Amino acid sequence: MKKEKFPLRTIQCSTIENPKLFKEQLLLWSNQFREVVFLDSNEYHQHYSNYDCVVAVDAFTSIKTDFDKSFEDLHQYQSQSNDWLFGYLSYDLKNDIEDLQSNNYDGLHFPDLFFFQPKKLFLLKGNQLELHYLYLCDDEMTSDIEEINQCSVFSTQHSEVTIQQRISKEDYLSKVGKMLHHIHRGDIYEANFCMEFYAENAIINPLAIYQKLNAISEPPFAVYFKNNSDYLMCASPERYLKREGNKVISQPIKGTARRSFDLEQDALLKNELSENEKERSENIMIVDLVRNDLSKTATKGSVQVEELCGIYTFKQVHQMISTIVSEVEGTTSSTALLQTTFPMGSMTGAPKISAMNIIEDLEETKRGLYSGAVGYFTPNGAFDFNVVIRSILYNEKLHYVSFSVGSAITSKSIPEQEYEECLLKAKAMLDTLQNN
Repeated sequence: MKKEKFPLRTIQCSTIENPKLFKEQLLLWSNQFREVVFLDSNEYHQHYSNYDCVVAVDAFTSIKTDFDKSFEDLHQYQSQSNDWLFGYLSYDLKNDIEDLQSNNYDGLHFPDLFFFQPKKLFLLKGNQLELHYLYLCDDEMTSDIEEINQCSVFSTQHSEVTIQQRISKEDYLSKVGKMLHHIHRGDIYEANFCMEFYAENAIINPLAIYQKLNAISEPPFAVYFKNNSDYLMCASPERYLKREGNKVISQPIKGTARRSFDLEQDALLKNELSENEKERSENIMIVDLVRNDLSKTATKGSVQVEELCGIYTFKQVHQMISTIVSEVEGTTSSTALLQTTFPMGSMTGAPKISAMNIIEDLEETKRGLYSGAVGYFTPNGAFDFNVVIRSILYNEKLHYVSFSVGSAITSKSIPEQEYEECLLKAKAMLDTLQNN
């Protein structure tokens, strides 16, 4: 075991005998704190992965705000703290970036932006663990590890809740028809249209929900988030944006196919996705949008498509993912990179502002944290954020449970098929909440 001192924090390194067990124990231990961000890659192979698991708990300082001047406030907070920060950007920060509004129904009432500076931080890669504790609590390192190792791992239970659908199938088909009218008229090329599933008067065990949802999906960007009574249980397969030094990486997902238990059929479904003209056109449109967003901060000629329409397999679905990268000047702030690319194109459409206006008009629920991003900043300004999809949100005080799903509508969309895609994406959350 090795101990080092760095600005603000003491760092202790050690070797973990059973990383998978330790992660489960660490999750259970962390839930005692008011603020928790638990990020798990589920050992999914990623080209741009730094850690297998990152856990931050117990706020020393924090920022909580609505959308007004949110990026300015976040930039100031990050600059002054010069430390690790964890939190989220909600979709409705779009109203800070552009002249937009969010007036739809909101049953969750989460803040638009929340970040905190954790007192205690755990970074796990393979069997190597780093503890980064603020000086004020670094004498608790040894006792905390002992506590974590004594946590008994067990499957917690939760009560089943009755899920309702905010938009009926009939209304959904009608709304997609209206969106297609906008597309055929030339207002937009593509838009991501979403609908909410919800439960009122719901009492659930968020930790049990997360454990079950994560076991069903095992995605590379899983999150268990807690801010007092606000919870996110996230099984996201998608990275929004990452910064490593002067390199910026975006990996939008567009294109989905179901899995099959029959190996031959599964391979066929995967191949059909790779050759599906509609799915490829969806993906390429978003790649063009991301290239445009990255070019706002990129050095000349540095925006490149590293991979176009790659097919990746997850437990629930096959997905089409592209990777776009750029280089930026060292003086470019991390918040500027987020502000010029947010919200992510895969959850909006193209052109972005027109798509967001039409989305607001046709959707019935304020998106909030859904289709926003959760992640972290490092002390040197690097960052990594996911896309909040395949996620369950819960306001414990209001007893309100919510999850949303969506699909990309293009000129080639068939409303019935888009509806079926939404139900496919909803399956993991429904199974988790209804004990199926």
